[in-house]
Amino acid sequence: MNLQQRVNAFKTLGDKLRALSEAELDEWYFRATAHNNWFTRENVKHAIEAISEMLQSESLDRWTQEYDLADTSDKKVAIIMAGNIPLVGFHDFLSVLIAGHKVIAKISSQDPFLIKEITSLLIDLEPAFDSKIELTQDTIGGFDAVIATGSNNSARYFEQYFGKYPNIIRKNRSSVAVLTGEETEEEIQSFGKDIFQYYGLGCRNVSKIFAPEGYDFSPFIKALDEYKWVADHHKWVNNYDYNKSIYLVNEEPHLDSGFFLMKEDESLVSPISVIFYEFYKDQADLQKKLDSNQEQIQCVVEKEGEIKPGNAQLPELWDYADGVDTLKFLTEL
Repeated sequence: MNLQQRVNAFKTLGDKLRALSEAELDEWYFRATAHNNWFTRENVKHAIEAISEMLQSESLDRWTQEYDLADTSDKKVAIIMAGNIPLVGFHDFLSVLIAGHKVIAKISSQDPFLIKEITSLLIDLEPAFDSKIELTQDTIGGFDAVIATGSNNSARYFEQYFGKYPNIIRKNRSSVAVLTGEETEEEIQSFGKDIFQYYGLGCRNVSKIFAPEGYDFSPFIKALDEYKWVADHHKWVNNYDYNKSIYLVNEEPHLDSGFFLMKEDESLVSPISVIFYEFYKDQADLQKKLDSNQEQIQCVVEKEGEIKPGNAQLPELWDYADGVDTLKFLTEL
């Protein structure tokens, strides 16, 4: 199977995902949420739509033309997949197969169904992939390289177990938004997508906001009222009630929207249902804060930035996690 065959198969996979019926989406949702009830129908649908956009013909051509993929060796690459949001390991899965290698994926118990359905569709389209993909929840072995995604704690174990192999090991990261004070209500509402999509559980979700000194968050909170649907989820409400009670008991200053909380805090990663914020004096001060946290920030969302409000969870194929070029790593094995 040459590069063009591999690329064409994924282009057609994108077409298939875009053509999924509502009944098929319902089936995927019911099967997925049985393993992780953060996986609502809307979030499963969004993940599938985001992947189908990734697999647009023009994007795949632009992405693959940047690399020498014609003569890559046939290596076995282990992928340790996370399960925090639906299909979060798909980009690694795609990259390994596009590079011509074999996937040995240890799939998450929190998301074991969706990647199997994607794989089934792909093999139907290109049967040669059948010998290139192994999905398991058991212990894996016999691989040549590793791509592992997890928490800071699990990363220590990954480094211990997989350190002798060529590897990409990802730790905790989160994303931030930068406000200037000049945003319109519509632009603030777009930031809400980056905050509340997937209930804030993804590394590309905004968990921290940098705002200019003196910024009044009242209009910001009001503009996000359209996202109160997150409070329909019992886990979100439980987290909101718990964090609110902690702040009240400890007399910690905070802002309360009625369904999410805001707290001034220098930390980047906020608890579920909480958005941290921090003020900056000027552009130089902001840049210093961003630079000091560079290793923990996945992406920065800002009105005039590379990632515009509302687009954090719509990465391009070349928007690599942690800034590590996965396909370059794979071509050099």
